[in-house]
Amino acid sequence: MGDEGVEWAATRAWVESVLPAGERVVGAERLVGGWTSVMRRLRVAGPAGERALVLRSFVKPFFVRHAEGLLGREAAILELLAGSGIPAATLVAVDPRGEYCDHPSLLMSLLPGEIRLGDDDGAQQRIVLSARLLVAVHAVEVDDRTRPRGYQAWTSPERVRVPERTGRPELWRRAIDLIRREPPPYRGRFLHRDFHPGNVLFAGHGPKARVAGVVDWVETSWGPADLDVAHCSTASALLHGPAAAMGFATAYAAAGGRLADDPAEHLYWRLLDALAFAPDAEKVAVPWRESGRPDLTPALLTTRLEEYVGALLDTFDVPSRPR
Repeated sequence: MGDEGVEWAATRAWVESVLPAGERVVGAERLVGGWTSVMRRLRVAGPAGERALVLRSFVKPFFVRHAEGLLGREAAILELLAGSGIPAATLVAVDPRGEYCDHPSLLMSLLPGEIRLGDDDGAQQRIVLSARLLVAVHAVEVDDRTRPRGYQAWTSPERVRVPERTGRPELWRRAIDLIRREPPPYRGRFLHRDFHPGNVLFAGHGPKARVAGVVDWVETSWGPADLDVAHCSTASALLHGPAAAMGFATAYAAAGGRLADDPAEHLYWRLLDALAFAPDAEKVAVPWRESGRPDLTPALLTTRLEEYVGALLDTFDVPSRPR
């Protein structure tokens, strides 16, 4: 079966212990595209035939340390979303502290569809479909018991790393200055928090294309809709260029989503996310290249990120424009 260098004998035994009587693991395949965890597609056989499940295991020390919170949150969110109409996986079992597994792990159903990151004619259609789905995600209702934790910012003015060879240092200084403030007030929404093309599965092609699933709910949070839109916009900029990124918020609004009315407030959230990717977004590019985008070199990503930050300032930084 192969373990790709990651021990999982105890994890496999745990999986078989939580399966219905008579089922056992008969095959495993490492899935590409993950950055935070090792993902496997498991073939499970039993009296009713064969089916597929997905196993997420945190193996990197940082994520192992935080696995109890991350996997516990994902398990709770998958249970919350059951029957909601959001195409999320069904929870099977979770070992958030790694008490029984080689590493902290979560077992869930396999969603249909595939990740599509191609820079092709279908990219715009996928942006529109993703934006419609994100509106539905933000409409998920929660109560005091099920409401997720408040969002966490992924950068700050002091932590931003400016590209070393930038020809526009003043652009970066201006962008950093604009997040050097208290977060704007916002109406709280249910956020995926890591919503981007690498976490959206598609099925069908052309007019029949549809979103088949959304994965990776470990960062689910409560916060402004602008922040989810910002994150997907940044990823779209890196994958397809600034024009695609600027179009995602438009598609979100066209689908009925509500963003901050004040351009300065919307800009804050957009920059807060974009600057977290500086200087070159290499962290996310590694799984994207594995998923079929070898063109996403550090140089290209640095250029696209800078162009995107410039487009944001040109569009939303109203006070800095000539009067």
